[in-house]
Amino acid sequence: MAEKEPVIVIKKITVQAAGHHGGAWKVAFADFMTALMAFFLVMWLVSQTDDVKKNVADYFSTPSIIEYNFSNYGVELTLEKLFLDLINEPLQFFEQFIKPVDYTPNIMAMGSKKIVMHHIADQLSDVAGSVEISGNTIEFEIEDKHLFLPGTARPNTKFVEIMDKVKKLTAGLEDSNIYLNSILYIQSVEGQQKNKAKNVAEERLDLISKKIEVGLEHERVDLLGKTTVEDYPKPLPHGQRPSGKIKIKITQKSFTKDGEVQRSLDEAFGNSDEQMDIYQNFVKNISLRKKIKDTSKNKSE
Repeated sequence: MAEKEPVIVIKKITVQAAGHHGGAWKVAFADFMTALMAFFLVMWLVSQTDDVKKNVADYFSTPSIIEYNFSNYGVELTLEKLFLDLINEPLQFFEQFIKPVDYTPNIMAMGSKKIVMHHIADQLSDVAGSVEISGNTIEFEIEDKHLFLPGTARPNTKFVEIMDKVKKLTAGLEDSNIYLNSILYIQSVEGQQKNKAKNVAEERLDLISKKIEVGLEHERVDLLGKTTVEDYPKPLPHGQRPSGKIKIKITQKSFTKDGEVQRSLDEAFGNSDEQMDIYQNFVKNISLRKKIKDTSKNKSE
């Protein structure tokens, strides 16, 4: 009987190399670490005070200052403000891109006259008159007919609404003085008596002062008031009463509580050319500003 030939078995071993980036485990590990970080963040928040919780919530839920400026003031005013911030406060300029907006801003720290003017118009466009803005001063006035019944210190139906808008302008002030002047003419009150007019003016001043004072959020803000009672300078038709005024003036203190000199409100650019777009006007005005600065420097030398 013939012997069987041996069976030859060939075994092939294939080695599978690992993925180019080290395997899918890294993705799972990253997800785990993210979840773990979120867990510890939640545990930390649970143990914090209500103020801290509110600040964290505001940070993630409110827009940045840049977003707020673009949506409220438009491209041109925002570009001007960014330019002023960049040349005056370069370090704070970059912080603004991530810093949440302050809904009760310090209008004296906005840097731009045009932004402040826009802000006042947005709040009090229907009632504010004689608005003037200089380097460290804002002034405007409100006719008494918008706040009080004629010739009296009794608030009318719009008093609360208008004073809430005034409080939005003054609430966030820091290192500033607020001057109030209650102006009333003798001919405005019944009987045209000076003492009665003075009493009405003082009562009006007291009401407005208390409304503003209760809304102030910072300590270094002084509220000062006075009354002005005088004869109306022009002849009046029989039976007509002239309107009084409430003048509001806001000025910066010379220094902050840290002893730093305060930044004044400025205006970067002049009038815009309607034939140019916003960017062209921006470049044109920057170039013009640089020429004026260089000319002034050469003259001083």
